[in-house]
Amino acid sequence: MTDFPFEIHATQDRARTGKLVTPRGEIRTPAFMPVGTAATVKALYTDQVADAGADILLGNTYHLMLRPGSERVHRLGGLHKFMRWDKPILTDSGGFQVWSLAGLRKMKEEGVSFKSHIDGSSHFLSPERSIEIQADHLGADISMQLDECTEYPATHEQAKSSMEMSIRWGARSKAAFGERDSQTLFGIVQGSDFEDLRQQSAESLQEIGFGGYAIGGLAVGEGHNRMVEVIDFTEPHLPRERPRYLMGVGKPIDILEAVAHGVDMFDCVLPTRSGRHGQAWTWDGPINLKNARFAEDDTPIDPSSSCPASRDYSKAYLNHLFKAGEYLAPMLLSWHNTAFFQEFMQAMRTAIANGTFNELRADLKSRWT
Repeated sequence: MTDFPFEIHATQDRARTGKLVTPRGEIRTPAFMPVGTAATVKALYTDQVADAGADILLGNTYHLMLRPGSERVHRLGGLHKFMRWDKPILTDSGGFQVWSLAGLRKMKEEGVSFKSHIDGSSHFLSPERSIEIQADHLGADISMQLDECTEYPATHEQAKSSMEMSIRWGARSKAAFGERDSQTLFGIVQGSDFEDLRQQSAESLQEIGFGGYAIGGLAVGEGHNRMVEVIDFTEPHLPRERPRYLMGVGKPIDILEAVAHGVDMFDCVLPTRSGRHGQAWTWDGPINLKNARFAEDDTPIDPSSSCPASRDYSKAYLNHLFKAGEYLAPMLLSWHNTAFFQEFMQAMRTAIANGTFNELRADLKSRWT
């Protein structure tokens, strides 16, 4: 298995900036990965996503294995060619989506049996099958081990059993992944909000050896403060020389605090999901452009942005588009939000490099909390 070169260029306290070097391009860290669930970042062209500043996208194993089918994507040349994206792609393992099916899935040591939410057809996802889909069929640059997502809240006993299953599945995932020249595999730290279990998970995964380490099982109801506490006591047990990825997070305030605690990579559907519902993320916090107070506001969301959706259209126009049910409304707002998240990541990278991250963090927290 190849460990992509990971360079740390500057640090401030635990925050750090650098780059992860892949055969398909460099990923500047801290990095936010827009989510392309079904081989598309909803409502956006891939050119718009790239122009907004994204170095990497996330693809969704569960959804793509069901539709159009990972074998079909493979026959059509892999996910990069299929969706016309030539930069790196990270794929999740499918574990979280299968876990969220609740009554439609059955977990056992071999893997997970589940019924499709689309047509009720039966499927089986094992660590080996997940790697086959991600690395062989989709052609992901970064694949994720299959893990068992732990219910929250969980007892220590439940969390320990779930975490140990994930470690065993991590070892099987790595064995299935084997040696590859241009792809890598990340392990996933579990253990709910128990410090001893997070430490045990992190140390066990490092014994197996992965190209990067994700913190899983957060943003599942524990709240912002508890999430930060779990990151705080987990990060010291992760290797400094490998990238750290906080899965499924999230809101700008969550990302800001995670970066302050040494996390390098993030993903979330929030920019485009918010965009479809009229919510714009800004340097002063979120605003709802469906509100009547914007009906005659002729100012753009952000006149200083390089994104046309942020800079060239008035809030009044966006308010009108949402009221009229026009397709352009979620398209423009998803574009703005995607660009805002990338500008936010760039601001943090610059501040860490300049030694001013603590000032940026204090300023943004004063606006967002």
